[in-house]
Amino acid sequence: MDIFESKNISPMLIYEIQDPFNAPDYIFEIKWDGIRCVSFLNDKTDMRNKRNKLMTPLFPELEPLHKQVKTKCILDNELVVLKNGIPDFYQVQKRAMMTNPFKIKLESDRFPASIVAYDILYYKEKDITMLPLLERKKYLNDVVLENNLISVSRYVENSGIMLFDLVKKQGLEGIVAKKIDSLYWQGKKTKDWIKCKVLSTDDCVICGYIKKPNNMTSLVLGQYDHDTIVYRGHVTLGVSLRILNQHNYKVIDYSPFGYVPEGNHDAVWLVPELVCIVESMPTDKESFRQPVFKGIRDDKTAKDCGIL
Repeated sequence: MDIFESKNISPMLIYEIQDPFNAPDYIFEIKWDGIRCVSFLNDKTDMRNKRNKLMTPLFPELEPLHKQVKTKCILDNELVVLKNGIPDFYQVQKRAMMTNPFKIKLESDRFPASIVAYDILYYKEKDITMLPLLERKKYLNDVVLENNLISVSRYVENSGIMLFDLVKKQGLEGIVAKKIDSLYWQGKKTKDWIKCKVLSTDDCVICGYIKKPNNMTSLVLGQYDHDTIVYRGHVTLGVSLRILNQHNYKVIDYSPFGYVPEGNHDAVWLVPELVCIVESMPTDKESFRQPVFKGIRDDKTAKDCGIL
C-alpha cells in the first residue's frame, strides 16, 4: 500500500551515546525537545505521534501546515513549543494530554506550537525513504515554505563537538548525528542516527524511598535552600534498594519537608543525610527531567547540596 494512504509510519529510531564526536561521513543537527511526529501533508494536515495518535486536534494552530509545502509529502518532524527561543517540553506535553477543546484553544493562543522538519519520506507520489539522507534533505529544502508554523532543521558537516558545545551553552537537549548516506528504516534503531544528549549532574539528599511494582524503587530527592530542605522529585532509573541498604540510613515517621508532597504518600521517610548523584536533562522546573541515579557519595554533606 502507498505509505501516504496508509497513515501508519513508525519513525526511524535513534541510537544513543553521551559523547559528541566529529566525523566526515556524518552531519550533525540540533535535537529539539518536543514530540516526534510524522506529518502527512496534501489538501489537509494529518499529523501523528509515534503511537499513531492524531495530534492536529490538540494543536489546532497547526491545521494550516499543509499550505506551507509545495506538493504532497510526508515529513518527519519535531513538534515543539518555544518560550524565549528555547523548546519547553512541559508545555508541549501538557497540551498533548488535554481533552477540552476550549482549554486547548486557550493554550494554543498563549503558547503556539510549531514544527521543525528534519526529513522527508514521500515526495509527490513517490516513497523516497530509500534515497540517501542528503538527497532527501534536498527534497525537504525544496518542498517547505518556512514561516512561524514550520522550519527546516539546519545541519553542520563533520563538526559534531562544536555544535554540541553550542547547544550546551544555549541550554538545548543535545544533537543528532546522521550518516550522510543513511536510508530511512521505519521503526529500526541503527548507528546511522546517533543522539548525544546534554546532561546535567546534581548532588541531592535522599529523603525517602518508595517501593514500586516489579521490584523497582524510587528515591525521594531534596536539596537545601539555605537552612530549608526543598522537595526536588524522584529518581527511579538506576536505583535499587540493595544499593541503598549498603549505606547507613535512619527511618523516621514524618516527611523532612514539613509536608507530604503529592505522589509521596507511600514513602518510607529517612533522616536527610545520605547524598546521591543524579544525572538529568536540563530544565527550569522544580523537579528533574529524565533523572538517572549515578550513585551515593560520602564526600559531601547534605547541607552542601544547595539549589543552584
